[in-house]
Amino acid sequence: MNKSDFLTTWSKFHGDAPVNGIVKAWLNISFVITKPLSKVGITPNSLTVSGLIFGVFLYIYAQTIWAPILLVVSLICDGIDGSMAIITSKSSKWGAVLDSIVDRVTEFFWILALYKIGVSMQLLIAVLLIASVQEYLRARVGGLGVHAVGVVTFAERPVRASFIFILLIAFQFNLEILNQITVVWLILQGISFLMVSRFAYRQLS
Repeated sequence: MNKSDFLTTWSKFHGDAPVNGIVKAWLNISFVITKPLSKVGITPNSLTVSGLIFGVFLYIYAQTIWAPILLVVSLICDGIDGSMAIITSKSSKWGAVLDSIVDRVTEFFWILALYKIGVSMQLLIAVLLIASVQEYLRARVGGLGVHAVGVVTFAERPVRASFIFILLIAFQFNLEILNQITVVWLILQGISFLMVSRFAYRQLS
């Protein structure tokens, strides 16, 4: 499978969602990483679980210089499992359910890591709540028969991970702007939730 076919298939699996911006950039990286791994027998589900394991390690070592690296590895493992499923033609309903569950649990450990480095718990709870409700709403709409993603928001998973990476780097440089960065993230997350809600309302009303 070449890159063009990969991007086309990803878009089809996500309700013909547009592939552009940061999403396209991430998918290009994902393809480059996944293609060689697919040739050595690594499965999508093993990558999914590995993402969670590295997420736990991130929480444990949140205050160390290794934290940003652990986040990147966790994101890569969790982010390329879907790409691996596409490239190897091993997508399954169970894999999709497992991926969804592990995503939420992994993000919980990411949030715990941010609390460990000093980000306000109130802000983190707000971000986690809005992000979780957004993803639940999207899944619930899908369960009601709307199979298109419909809208790619300002705070999809790669963007959320980018904010976490920035926060971890800021902590390493002792920059006292952790809460300010999180406020920006919270605002974008709120806008994203409204975008998904508007799409859901239009599809279901």
